[in-house]
Amino acid sequence: MSEPYPAAAAAAPQPVRIDDLAPGFTARSTQGEVSLSDHRGRWVFFFSHPGDFTPVCTSEFIAFARAADRFDALGCDLLGLSVDSLYSHIAWLGDIERTQGVTIPFPVIEDPSMAIARAYGMLDPAAGGAATVRASYVIDPDGVIRAMSWYPMTVGRSVEEILRLVAALQAGDARSAATPEGWTPGEALLAPAPLSVKEARTRGELWYMSEAGQ
Repeated sequence: MSEPYPAAAAAAPQPVRIDDLAPGFTARSTQGEVSLSDHRGRWVFFFSHPGDFTPVCTSEFIAFARAADRFDALGCDLLGLSVDSLYSHIAWLGDIERTQGVTIPFPVIEDPSMAIARAYGMLDPAAGGAATVRASYVIDPDGVIRAMSWYPMTVGRSVEEILRLVAALQAGDARSAATPEGWTPGEALLAPAPLSVKEARTRGELWYMSEAGQ
């Protein structure tokens, strides 16, 4: 008599991808209960950090705090997250204010169960900790993930690049265009690739890399 086939293993949750709807959540934060849906209609930069009271994370939070007005000018809210407890977050932010004179003006969400981190694919389903998590997600006003990045715990993110990224996404949406390498606000945008020979011929010699509006 043959042995029965083993039961199929449960499929691991799939990491989110660009153009996916961002997984919703409601959680405690340093500014009270936070729901992702509260930010619908605005852009969101949602980012995780490996741990409170760590050097790279502290440098990032100070930089984000100092750039908060610039994010707000882009209609973009900042949301931080780690697996540390709310009480650890409160103590850490208080220490940053006491020692650095910088107040963190955006919510820092607790995720001790790692439920949010796993929903976003920040962690392997079998992971028991979050020491390697430094993930970032740009979410548009419709709740769609438009960009993502992953950094190792030893490398801090560039706030200037994140601001540029959000501005580039917004400019591209407004003009149905693309942004070239190193684009900054005020510079020319690129037209989408032509979809026919006829359209290509109207673009001139550099038909595959023409400015938007030409």
